[in-house]
Amino acid sequence: MSVSAEISLLKELLGDTVPEEGCPSRLVLNHVTSKWGVLVLLALAEGTRRWSELRRAVGGISEKMLAQTLQTLERDGLVRRDAKPVVPPHVEYSLTELGDDLLERLVPLVVWAAEHGPEIQARWEPEASTGN
Repeated sequence: MSVSAEISLLKELLGDTVPEEGCPSRLVLNHVTSKWGVLVLLALAEGTRRWSELRRAVGGISEKMLAQTLQTLERDGLVRRDAKPVVPPHVEYSLTELGDDLLERLVPLVVWAAEHGPEIQARWEPEASTGN
């Protein structure tokens, strides 16, 4: 579907291209595009992972933020939590069907960011702004 067709669909669904305050799509966008949401979803793109594997894969995330992000994504129906009844506890996380669908749409954005990241980052470096 072309961008103009998708914008037309968005206007049909929401009445505008920018969701209004209180619109459910804003809530979803906030959860998915939070600082850690995209990274956790990407870490689960390759399959099921345990807590420690996820924490290593998403470098720099605190235990608290990982827990909050996973809880939010699980509540949204994007991530599945599977707690095995064993000692010590064994919990695995994976994407749901809805999470897989989202990832198909999210990966092109991440690819774009990877392709253009160096160019954009260069604009923020001191040399770029001073002309030196």
